[in-house]
Amino acid sequence: IMFPNSEINGLDRFLPLVIFTIVGADIALAALAYRYDIASTVRARSIVEPWTISIAAFLFSYYSLRDGLIISYVVSMVAALLASLWPLFKSYGLPHGWRPEPLKIARMAGRNMPLAAADAAEWGSRRLDLAILGLFASPAIVGIYYIAQQVASLPQKLKTSFDPILGPVITRNLEAGNMKAIASQVSQVGFWIIAAQIGIALALAIPGEAVMGLVGPNFVGGTGALAFLLAAEAVAATAVVSESALVYIARHRNLLISLSMLLLQAALSVAFIQICMLLGWGPLFQAAAVAAALMVALAYASIVKAIFLSKLLEAPVNGWRWTLLLAVGVASGIGYLATYLPEWAELIVGIPMILGSYAWIIWRWGFGPEDRKLFKMKD
Repeated sequence: IMFPNSEINGLDRFLPLVIFTIVGADIALAALAYRYDIASTVRARSIVEPWTISIAAFLFSYYSLRDGLIISYVVSMVAALLASLWPLFKSYGLPHGWRPEPLKIARMAGRNMPLAAADAAEWGSRRLDLAILGLFASPAIVGIYYIAQQVASLPQKLKTSFDPILGPVITRNLEAGNMKAIASQVSQVGFWIIAAQIGIALALAIPGEAVMGLVGPNFVGGTGALAFLLAAEAVAATAVVSESALVYIARHRNLLISLSMLLLQAALSVAFIQICMLLGWGPLFQAAAVAAALMVALAYASIVKAIFLSKLLEAPVNGWRWTLLLAVGVASGIGYLATYLPEWAELIVGIPMILGSYAWIIWRWGFGPEDRKLFKMKD
């Protein structure tokens, strides 16, 4: 489904079995997070999983260049599962005295279905573009787009790091009926995420050709898609923080907005590709068009969810601050000058200069007293 122009070879057909290891690890890590054990998640997902797949890929490449990477991926998922189960058993012990309760589990699943479906819509929006592009473009173009997507996934990971901050604050204020405090917290965290994602987007998009060139000269053509994907992650921040409150107070309507966003993305992706074909633009332009469709769809979700949450809370929800324009202008100017440097210097010198100038302006003029207070250590 994801790569309709590619054939299924070798061990490809067994890949769905990996789902069991992914789900098992996720459940184990969720149980550990309930007891505030975040270190196990970091260890399993950020150390065991990537190091295992890297080492296994090297070793299995001697066995088969076709199936070696698939086997190494499976091995890394199994290793992550074991790294998740070991601390789970140490913390909770072995299961005993448990009996299946299908009705209770079904009711629990039913209550959580809107939240799970909203998460699936968020995940699906980052896969739908690949699937649609695969219907119109060759596997080579899809591969270039996939690499651009992996680079753009860096700022995407920032959003999840703020969940532990927002969740307890929102539930506590909901209990107290303090809706204005929720709006204020969502706006503040929204600004942090937007500011961080724009900074990373500028640092990766301005020297985009050099960044994509690190993978190989054939991937430089994906720079346009990379720019749109990075912009998409920045505009999605408001939707994500708004959703963190909506899942508690309007989960079904939040799901409807997410589903409408997917429909809009699909329609725009096909429409933009058709426009590119009518204008005679090549497949790399079509890849950029699919990324642009994702950006527009995510912007729609951000605007609608922020307005909807504002009405429910009867308080404004807005993570935008005008200082961001100044920071973007200065960082873009510095980044433009950095593009005249040799490619190696563009990466080694240019990226730190873009990030440094941007971060300094945000810290100097964008952060208010409340922001600074939260970023300072307290005795």
